[in-house]
Amino acid sequence: MTKPHLNSGRELLMAGLLTLLFSGCASVQPPPRDNYRPTMPRAYTSIEPVGGSIYQASRDVRLFEDVKARRIGDVLTVVLQERTSASKSAKTKADKSQDTTVANPTFFGASPQFNLPGLIPLDSNRNNNLQQNLKADRTFEGEADSSQSNSLTGEITVTIADVLPNGNLVVRGEKWLTLNQGEEFIQISGIVRPQDVGTNNRILSTQIGDARITYSGKGILAESNEMGWLARFFNHPVWPF
Repeated sequence: MTKPHLNSGRELLMAGLLTLLFSGCASVQPPPRDNYRPTMPRAYTSIEPVGGSIYQASRDVRLFEDVKARRIGDVLTVVLQERTSASKSAKTKADKSQDTTVANPTFFGASPQFNLPGLIPLDSNRNNNLQQNLKADRTFEGEADSSQSNSLTGEITVTIADVLPNGNLVVRGEKWLTLNQGEEFIQISGIVRPQDVGTNNRILSTQIGDARITYSGKGILAESNEMGWLARFFNHPVWPF
């Protein structure tokens, strides 16, 4: 009657190990990226020219504007100047010592004494009464240090994907570099104030709001820096060892 239970237990154990294995392999899959393809400007509806008019409705003529990007589909250059540095240090130490003595009580003017089995009667070197001593020492000490620094410089040209009601520009774009051993790409998106765009259609990456900047790669060089599937399985947070 016990064999079916043993077999079911083994099946549950194997199912749990397989679940951990597949979850460890799937946890390193990159999250889906947003669409960074360029946004094309809206198509204009052709209007029949009106005879005798100097300015036609189908012609985009603006006499009092500069050439800064401001419309959907316009391009501007983002100058990457990202530099971050962070450090953290923590140290904790706790000591506690306790010493408690309970004296031999007195009943009716006398302190009780007794002999334990196997002890010499009233041995002076042993505690043959109800006196108790409690002593405890506890010590805890922990220390942690963490530091991280990042730097990213370069340039990438993006397009305006949308114009918000307050006039801010939603920009996004990407740049792919194909090398002999793989591919590298830079992706960026965020919100730009038109006032921050220079006369040469350039803006610093530090002036982009809600910026999302991705710098990564594909190919042999990128795969060589990744942990193998078996190592990921043993480094999974669910693994108890």
